[in-house]
Amino acid sequence: MSGLTQLQAMGTAERRKEARTVIASSYLGSTIEYYDFLLYATAAAVVFPKVFFSGMDDWVGVVAAYGTFAAGYVARPLGGIIFGHFGDRMGRKGMLIISMLVMGVASTLIGLVPGASVAGPWGAVLLVILRVFQGIAVGGEWGGAALMALEHSESGKRGFAASFVNAGAPTGAVLGTLVMGAFSALPDDQFLAWGWRVPFLLSFVLLGVGMFVRLKVSESPIFTAAIEQEKAEQEQAERENEAQGNGAGTTAKQAAPLVQVLRRPKTLIFTMLAGAAGFGLQVVLATFSVTYAVSQGADRQGVLYAFAAASLVSIVFVIMGGRLSDKVGRRPVMIGGLVLFVIYLVPMFQLLSSNNIMLIFVAFAIGLMIHSTLFGPLAAFVSEQFGTTSRYTGASLGYQLATLLGAGFTPGIVAQIFKDSGQDTGSVVWYLATMSVVSIVFILLTREPKNNDLQTVQA
Repeated sequence: MSGLTQLQAMGTAERRKEARTVIASSYLGSTIEYYDFLLYATAAAVVFPKVFFSGMDDWVGVVAAYGTFAAGYVARPLGGIIFGHFGDRMGRKGMLIISMLVMGVASTLIGLVPGASVAGPWGAVLLVILRVFQGIAVGGEWGGAALMALEHSESGKRGFAASFVNAGAPTGAVLGTLVMGAFSALPDDQFLAWGWRVPFLLSFVLLGVGMFVRLKVSESPIFTAAIEQEKAEQEQAERENEAQGNGAGTTAKQAAPLVQVLRRPKTLIFTMLAGAAGFGLQVVLATFSVTYAVSQGADRQGVLYAFAAASLVSIVFVIMGGRLSDKVGRRPVMIGGLVLFVIYLVPMFQLLSSNNIMLIFVAFAIGLMIHSTLFGPLAAFVSEQFGTTSRYTGASLGYQLATLLGAGFTPGIVAQIFKDSGQDTGSVVWYLATMSVVSIVFILLTREPKNNDLQTVQA
């Protein structure tokens, strides 16, 4: 049965059941991928400065560790281009399986990299290489998972459906932080020698679970219909050319997905800048804020558990943000979340410096709830800007460039600003507020995509 016929033949109940299955699969797959990817963030905050950059000043080691962290974000747009091209040509499902395999293997190998005491600087080099593979994998994962959820959903529920993919990020963060937190209870020498490695080695187990789920998911019917439509149009054009005596080989073929996206650079650039601050704020919460709270005297394990508990609460708000955006639009929800976060920055750092685990939990919880509200609509906001035959490439590239710009270098920049200012959070607040204002401007300049027709082949 063709993709278009499949869409038309499926009853409402059957289509909704299929959508729920795909959404659940996308959520679980995203959770596993982000467990691996964000586990590195936690390790970069509390482990890598001491294991791979020992002998340096504390904050210099932190900045160096965040540099390896940034390598994953640099690689994410490359992953978006590679997986996006084949995802727009061959299908979403196959790319999701490959991206998960790459992520699982890279994360497992990170747990085996020898520290500076054994391998010297080569340990850090291997860390960067594996981080790049993590970035390529998650760069391909997000677009496929978001589009599978989006393209299986009814109009008017796309923000809600796609938000489950982004909900995988805090869920993965909870899982990774809890596992890392459990091993951080070990004595320091044991934790730094081998304890931190176990959470990465567990990635291999999660890989098996994720692959089992991914193999059971059906291909996007909208994508299948679009490819069949494109093929039918090409065959018709070839028949017309033959009838006119022009030959069958003169029919113009569809441009490569990346070319289609780059023909409309304004959409790509505006999407990237609109989403950048959301990622910057997210990664500051996961990295710098954890490091800062511990540096103020709070117990390391307590801070990690506080962040995990707050991340658990935030999952609901990601989905609520996506649902709200289906009613009022993506742009109002995202702008509202950014404005609230800017207002909250000063009290957040005051709570983080309290050396009180309960107040630190409150700091994380409020910050993540506000952030999650703007993060929920982001998957739909980005994906709906592009046509079906270039949507994987366009959405992946726009989203991953936003992560690179907003999150890739932010932990290192913020840590450097904090160090250079004499450990004054005021400079950090100004930097994050400025980033947020830039994103608000570009959200306003970007069209509201809530009612776009997803079955449009090109946009």
